[in-house]
Amino acid sequence: MRKLLTASLMAALLGSTAAAAQSDPLAPTGRWTAYTAGRATTPPMGWSTWNAFATAIDEEKILGSAKIIVDSGLAAKGYRYINIDDGWALKRRMPDGKMIIREDKFPSSRTGGDAPSFKAYTDKLHAMGLKAGIYSDLGRNTCSEAYSPTDDDLPKGTVLEREVGLYGRIDQDIALYFKDWGFDFIKVDSCGLRDYAPQAERVTSGKFRALGPFLDSSEVMRTDIATIQGMFRQINTALVRENPDGDYLLSLCVWGSANVRAWGKDYGGISRTSDDISPAWGRLLVNYDTTVTRSLYAHPGSWNDPDMLHIGAGDFDADHLTEARSHFALWAILNAPLLIGADLRTTPQSLLDIYGNTDLIAINQDPAGNQAVLAHDSSDLQILVKTLSNGDKAVAIFNRGSGDYDVDLGANHLKFADNAPIELTDLWSKQKTSFTKRTKLHVKPRETLIFRAHGTRSLQGGYYLSEQPGSVNPAVDGIVQPTPDPSIFRTAAGWGGTGGPGDRPSYAGWGGARADSAPYGQNLQIAGKRFAAGIGILANSRLEVRNGGAGRFTTLVGVDDSASDKTSDVTFAVYGDGKLLATSKPAKWGMAPQSISVPVAGVKLIELVARSPRGDNQRLPVTWGEAALLDR
Repeated sequence: MRKLLTASLMAALLGSTAAAAQSDPLAPTGRWTAYTAGRATTPPMGWSTWNAFATAIDEEKILGSAKIIVDSGLAAKGYRYINIDDGWALKRRMPDGKMIIREDKFPSSRTGGDAPSFKAYTDKLHAMGLKAGIYSDLGRNTCSEAYSPTDDDLPKGTVLEREVGLYGRIDQDIALYFKDWGFDFIKVDSCGLRDYAPQAERVTSGKFRALGPFLDSSEVMRTDIATIQGMFRQINTALVRENPDGDYLLSLCVWGSANVRAWGKDYGGISRTSDDISPAWGRLLVNYDTTVTRSLYAHPGSWNDPDMLHIGAGDFDADHLTEARSHFALWAILNAPLLIGADLRTTPQSLLDIYGNTDLIAINQDPAGNQAVLAHDSSDLQILVKTLSNGDKAVAIFNRGSGDYDVDLGANHLKFADNAPIELTDLWSKQKTSFTKRTKLHVKPRETLIFRAHGTRSLQGGYYLSEQPGSVNPAVDGIVQPTPDPSIFRTAAGWGGTGGPGDRPSYAGWGGARADSAPYGQNLQIAGKRFAAGIGILANSRLEVRNGGAGRFTTLVGVDDSASDKTSDVTFAVYGDGKLLATSKPAKWGMAPQSISVPVAGVKLIELVARSPRGDNQRLPVTWGEAALLDR
């Protein structure tokens, strides 16, 4: 083990004075900073109107599906949120700005008072043991006002009356929705900040007022991220004020734009990582791909959201049970919200059985909150592994392609010992098998095999941090200028169909922290030494790690071999509850990994800082190799 620098020398090197800590994002805070407000300790489950009905919604359709949720037993299995999407608002009354409901569609809203109210509607849902969700937009106007082919279900009235979004009305609307009307969930869309530019035809025609644009889906560097974050901060302040019991959930819908996949975890209970899903296999792949590498950006309290389940239509209907089961299994192991999008009044039992698979629901709702990590990654086949709270693993073998595969599943994929038996339980068939070291499995096109695995940990007396991403938060991930994610699968089945320029790459945030991978997808490696376990991240980063009772933290650190910056040095530091525990010597590309091993008994929060005084972060990936928490 290399000799560690003293705490006093490290303080001198890093300039860790109280004054510097206030302005230095890499200075330890001693606290967990990812979002924990509201009610999202596990991914939310429920039903939403959009996929089945778009804006053609009414009370009968919604309460009819809610009744089926209860009568089928799905509510008892966790499906509780009944969410209204776009299409409920008639107008904003002037001059007081109060939101007016389409009472012809929601007859229970007729109160005889000065304005219709959703209180009777939410009372009905609450009496059924359910929770109620509503929809709005960050801008003045909503997505349907920008994209709907007809005006049938859209707000009516003057230009000002049709401004039913939150912009300039956050405090007023949140008080109405939560305090007065009794909602428990709000989805906040973002079309109002993107699609009402001064030059847009809908604006030049005089139908809408211009706003922004503050957001550009195709180029993150043309997006005003600070303004968007500021609006979500104001929404959160209002939610806390109007919900003193904390029983609320905020859903961010920025579709992966504005680098939201890096910061959404700090602002809401769920955060969309992708554009809207559609019932097409290619679109599922797009949405899944925006989430699968982001396991360190999801935690109890805030989850990645690749959009609602589209089981019940298109490639996921009752004639495509293989695809429908893959859809559900992947969303379950990724800790995605399980929000049903089908018209449950016409959904066949075979699909209700998929929604109701209690073993897969248990995987999704496991209290440890660890999103699955890629253990094998190729164009056609992937193996995802999720550590469960009792030490078991969930493992999904996903065939993305059109051919059959014989797959070798090994103990190494699971981080289990290869000299002890491993028991697999198929979560569809419930059949049990066992193997030692490796087993061969056959997976058909578009099929996802999913198992619960029980075995002996390869790391005795502890866990690798990459096995517990739900306890690791990249508070600062080193990204200075977000770069577009590489997008492999794109489809025509989006909002624009084939009438526009196509489904161009539009997401941002590539290069963030990765479990068992370098930031840009390469294998973790320092000076030729490869690591099967570890955290890859850019320099000038800070990771927060919750310690659940471990006695020691160990790791091997260095500049990753994938770095193109071969001259800058990086210093690695470990803090416990804000106090310096250990540091490395300055490391450069090609230098052998340095060992750090420090006692952490009694420490609640460990912080891992990689600091480079002059490095180009984008070109300077670093590795926390075999980072682990040990019992002693």
